[in-house]
Amino acid sequence: MLDQSDIVARLKFHEGLRLQPYKCIKGRLTIGIGRCIDTNPFTAAELKVIGDWRRGITREMAYFLLRNDIKRVVKECKNYIPFFDKLDDERQYALIDMVFQLGIHGVINFRKMIGALGVGNYHEAARQCLDSKYAKVDTPKRAQRIAHLIDTGEWRIWIG
Repeated sequence: MLDQSDIVARLKFHEGLRLQPYKCIKGRLTIGIGRCIDTNPFTAAELKVIGDWRRGITREMAYFLLRNDIKRVVKECKNYIPFFDKLDDERQYALIDMVFQLGIHGVINFRKMIGALGVGNYHEAARQCLDSKYAKVDTPKRAQRIAHLIDTGEWRIWIG
């Protein structure tokens, strides 16, 4: 698996950093580096660290939440995607990124993509990734980067 610092940097690139609560493109309450409070509420331990988040959080708090989210997402990937540990680092990251954005249940609904990944048909898995609302409507550029990563195993910031 990639270093956590690489995962953090890539997720920050995709999500950005906002220290005040805001509504994401789907209208959900979010803070930090893509922490969707509506679907992923703070734990008691996190609240002890961040306090009254409604007034904003610090950069350190945002990274603290992100590291917790990464641990949760990796665990979900391992629990729901039986071949996750057999994938190379880059394709593991592609799934981590997608689960971070769409949730594990959103990603496992990409049945054809998951099936193609499971048998190493990365080109087809990338094609299936792009044949989705995620790629066509929600976040097309991000989805193109992730599909490229699935297809080639090569991370690129710029796709075009």
